[in-house]
Amino acid sequence: MWSSRTSYAMPPVVEATHPAPRLQGKVIAAALVLSAALLAAVAPQGWRLPVLLVLGIALGATLYLTVFGFTAAYRRLIVDRDAAGVRAQLVMRAVATVLFAPVLAAGTVFGQGVGGAVAPAGLQVAIGAFLFGVGMQLGGGCGSGTLYTAGGGNTRMIAVLVGFCAGGFWASLHMDWWTRLPVWETRALSERLGWPAAAGLQLVFIGGLWLALKRYARGRLAAEHNREKLLLAGAVLLAVLNLVVLVVAGHPWSITWAFTLWGAKGAQLLGWDPAGTTFWSAEFQRQALAGSVLHDVTSLMDIGILIGALGGAAIAGRFAPSARLALRPLAAAVIGGLVMGYGARIAFGCNIGAFFSGVASTSLHGWLWIGAALPGNALGVRLRPWFGLEN
Repeated sequence: MWSSRTSYAMPPVVEATHPAPRLQGKVIAAALVLSAALLAAVAPQGWRLPVLLVLGIALGATLYLTVFGFTAAYRRLIVDRDAAGVRAQLVMRAVATVLFAPVLAAGTVFGQGVGGAVAPAGLQVAIGAFLFGVGMQLGGGCGSGTLYTAGGGNTRMIAVLVGFCAGGFWASLHMDWWTRLPVWETRALSERLGWPAAAGLQLVFIGGLWLALKRYARGRLAAEHNREKLLLAGAVLLAVLNLVVLVVAGHPWSITWAFTLWGAKGAQLLGWDPAGTTFWSAEFQRQALAGSVLHDVTSLMDIGILIGALGGAAIAGRFAPSARLALRPLAAAVIGGLVMGYGARIAFGCNIGAFFSGVASTSLHGWLWIGAALPGNALGVRLRPWFGLEN
């Protein structure tokens, strides 16, 4: 019998009962100073990078303050048949589908080309998503969750992030092999049906899933309605912010490419030579590896998410990091990060880049991703007690 003692109503960043108010003020000041310094550093590159940094900060604060997570939501669904978090995710995707459709159908906004998060749906996506699902439960976070809980003061998530970067880099060295696996010919519903029909069909499907989850879920206490309202507010805010990212960056929100890049830069410091590797010889990857992380859109937004969560935790009075890390949970953190990093790279993204942004773009790989990630989460939930982690 699985235990369900883990709190869902609070982000997993609270490690002290009454954090000192003075500390919270200092953390808010530090977040403001970091934001100003980064804005000054990227301002010479034009207006887009500063705006994307601000969007990252807004995303981080939204994730933290609305307690919008993926890993805990899937665990609650599996262990307790509590579907509130997963239903909120469906609302987020429905809103994003409606917002994305006219923009992606037009192909340009204010003279800039825009494109969806569309990738081949095939065996490598299914395998990568399954691995990612296992890693989510061992690590205790996903792509966005790792960032916002680390930024919010959960020191264990730093180990997850390091493993995430290493796993993504490791997978990048094998991409030439993975991309040879079979894929479906059609990549997105919009390619086959056109945007109006594709968006309409997807909304009907999402609505059907929402109703099915409502029937599946057990009854809730009245107090749980407040949590659900907060999650729904987060869902709408995240969908709107993703639309703004699409308009400003020309592509939807993504997270894990930055982790792969950071892992590669770390490997370079240790003497790794990218010459001769297929993945890092491609033009985009080669330029990103040679340039500053502050000039990489995903990296800059990820840094913004960390800062936004840092400020959000302090504003909520909950920033209270602790260095106490037991060996088995720490091992789960590193293993979970490695598995997530590897899985995200071969699956063309994580719960954000593949599932959220992919589904909003009507990409079939987004639906395949969640179909494979949920069984992975179920296995991860069963493995958690081996590492001293409660369900």
